[in-house]
Amino acid sequence: MKQLPLPANEQDRLKALERYQILDTNPEPGFDDLTSLAAHICSTPIAIVSLVDSDRLWFKSKVGLEATEVSRELTFCANAICQPDKMLIVPNALQDERFATHPLVTADPNIIFYAGAPLVTSDGFALGTLCTIDRKPRELDSEEIAALQSLSRQVISQMELRINITKLKENISKRVQVEQNLRGTNHRLAQILNKLRQTQVQLIQSEKMSSLGHLVAGIAHEINNPVNFIYGNLSHVNTYIKDLLNLLTLYQKYYPNPNDEIQREAKTIDVSFLVEDLSNILSSMQIGTERIQEIVLSLRNFSRLGESEKKLVNLHEGIESTMLILRHRLQSKAEHPSIEIIKEYGDIPQVQCYASQMNQVFMNILSNAIDAVEESVVKTQNPNPKIRIRTEISRPNYVVVKIADNGAGIPEKIQAHVFDPFFTSKPVGKGIGLGLSISYQIVVDKHSGTLKYKTQPNNGTEFCIEIPVK
Repeated sequence: MKQLPLPANEQDRLKALERYQILDTNPEPGFDDLTSLAAHICSTPIAIVSLVDSDRLWFKSKVGLEATEVSRELTFCANAICQPDKMLIVPNALQDERFATHPLVTADPNIIFYAGAPLVTSDGFALGTLCTIDRKPRELDSEEIAALQSLSRQVISQMELRINITKLKENISKRVQVEQNLRGTNHRLAQILNKLRQTQVQLIQSEKMSSLGHLVAGIAHEINNPVNFIYGNLSHVNTYIKDLLNLLTLYQKYYPNPNDEIQREAKTIDVSFLVEDLSNILSSMQIGTERIQEIVLSLRNFSRLGESEKKLVNLHEGIESTMLILRHRLQSKAEHPSIEIIKEYGDIPQVQCYASQMNQVFMNILSNAIDAVEESVVKTQNPNPKIRIRTEISRPNYVVVKIADNGAGIPEKIQAHVFDPFFTSKPVGKGIGLGLSISYQIVVDKHSGTLKYKTQPNNGTEFCIEIPVK
């Protein structure tokens, strides 16, 4: 046996073989079918798809042979790859000086006939062969040779397909990983965006309520000074008038017959009526100033400027202060009758909370309730618009405020979005979609409570604010 020949491009050929990542892989039907077809066409008991590695011949597919690999030095295929442009055909190895003493010829499997079609890549590297083997001499006709060459090209196509599928799987795996990373990034961006929107809502609402608070506090302060002046002087005025009336009574007692001019003036101004009505007027003025003082106190309670910490608060006072500010919207107008307010206040304890923020919640929800009943009057001719406010202890250490209206209810298509920032179903100019969103943040995030609602078409909506006592 002659010394084993090597292709001139052996190192590049081995690198090309490595690129296919096919050595020592499991059997595959595509290769087995081509091997069986080669054995059938050439009528040989043995057919092999062999790949020539640096020191061995490895069988990707085989028919009629048990071994999976042999040493490269003991193979016909090592010679076949040295002539990639044509087949190596050995009709009778015993008569061929290259192989007459070959161990595979003189011993098992006793190869006599060999025909190997090189497996040549598109860039010219012969990686192995599709070969047929027999234990007796034989010849191949031109059709069998052409068929074997065609099958060898199909083996290369199968190898190309295999590596492309492998690359495709790798690309898919990378794409899946990229998509997972992208989803993770999108999720983080969505969280950041949501946080930014919440921050924006808080800034807008805080600025809005701060401006309203300063306005309300300023008005309350400006009203308070003159009202206190009037209220403080009413007692003096009352004393002075009583003194003057006593003096008048004395004049009438000791001078019952004044001159004609005084009698005419007394008759003109109806002194008896003035004496009787003056005390009523003073009493009404005192009641009015006391009412103004109550209004001023409510306005100051609503604004609660400078109170940035939690403190014990009477929720009923906050609701009443809010209702006072909204009173003008409850009165009858040309477009709707007055809105009835039903108060069902329970015996609830003071709650530790941010007072001004809870007043914001009451303001937002009550304003929406008023909008809802006003709309129902216009659209469904609601004859008795009303809002019910109920407070009670819902469970140990929790109080609940329920605000219900008999409006048209919340349409089903928007129910999932009522707490979303900047979402509003109101016409342009009537709302910017912050009220319920900021209310949800105040109740849930700031007070560890819950804000829920239940609604029915044409049967109103009830919002339930539940917060812990501490």
